[in-house]
Amino acid sequence: MKYTASYKKYRLRFRQPIGTSRGVYTEKINYYLFLGDDVHSGRGVGECNLLSGLSVDDVPEYETQLAACCRQINEGASPDACSVERFPSIAFALETALLDLHHGGEKILFPSAYTRGEEGIITNGLIWMGEEKKMQQRIDDKLARGFHTLKMKIGALNWPQERALLRRIRDRYDASTITLRVDANGAFRRADVFGVMDDLAALDVHSIEQPVEKGNHALMAEVIDKCEVPVALDEELIGICGKAQRKALLEQLNPAFLILKPSLLGGFKQCEEWIALAQAQNRQWWITSALESNIGLNAIAQWSYKILEDHDLTKKMLPQGLGLGDIYQNNLSAPLDLRGEKLYHHPEKSWDMTLINT
Repeated sequence: MKYTASYKKYRLRFRQPIGTSRGVYTEKINYYLFLGDDVHSGRGVGECNLLSGLSVDDVPEYETQLAACCRQINEGASPDACSVERFPSIAFALETALLDLHHGGEKILFPSAYTRGEEGIITNGLIWMGEEKKMQQRIDDKLARGFHTLKMKIGALNWPQERALLRRIRDRYDASTITLRVDANGAFRRADVFGVMDDLAALDVHSIEQPVEKGNHALMAEVIDKCEVPVALDEELIGICGKAQRKALLEQLNPAFLILKPSLLGGFKQCEEWIALAQAQNRQWWITSALESNIGLNAIAQWSYKILEDHDLTKKMLPQGLGLGDIYQNNLSAPLDLRGEKLYHHPEKSWDMTLINT
């Protein structure tokens, strides 16, 4: 089989600045990878989701590597032959584009009750960092829309302000009504992390993602061992390759949860290896999008439902972290929407690929 490959660079613009503990995003550069072959009439598309300051493949030679991969395919190589181990976002794009191509280029990668519009995926309501008043408005909006799990980014304001926002939620709703998750993106240091963790325990917080910076294994292990609030590893998983290394990391740190981001971890097969390790060690996990456009989100949502179905978790799923792509001014129009706290796919609606067609 002879494949063809091309890519398009695209600048996504946020509707409003997105704040994290690593800084504020106003726009994001994306690449879309297109695959064709001499058997299927359509084309498959995959998204290279590159996050500045977080992706391990956020390097100057990124586009050169992507162009070389396309050239290699156009010269006769199989997409599987591209050497992209150091470029997990390209690996994710190749995997999803190939799945799309082999399913006719209709962006139905994993047919299921979800893709038929019969079932939705429960999600958490994400509260982005920002000024205190804006964050309170976002919290009120998510609660009004029917979310039962809120995830708040922390580490950008001073902690007393963030704690006050969480306290207002908890004063109105106990933990049996509203589940609170927080995501620190590695914001805290030894001097403050244990005090923050004590405060979170008093607020009946469900879990904290990445309380300390990636790579500080001694401090992370101490936090996990000594603190009441369960810890979920997020950034800590990025760039860890090979089953032996992954197993050793989980045994060393002993987290309660894993956060799986396919576009940052190298695709679905890589995430499935993390899931197998988590299951073997009796750890829980959930799947999270990472500022993808609707192309990447669509693929991740379909795989999420499939993997939950495979593990008999569709009726007892933890809320997943699948944010809708309405944060962008110029996203691709897609048959996805949120109804209450559930993400749905609408098969009767069409995609509009005009913005990225090559």
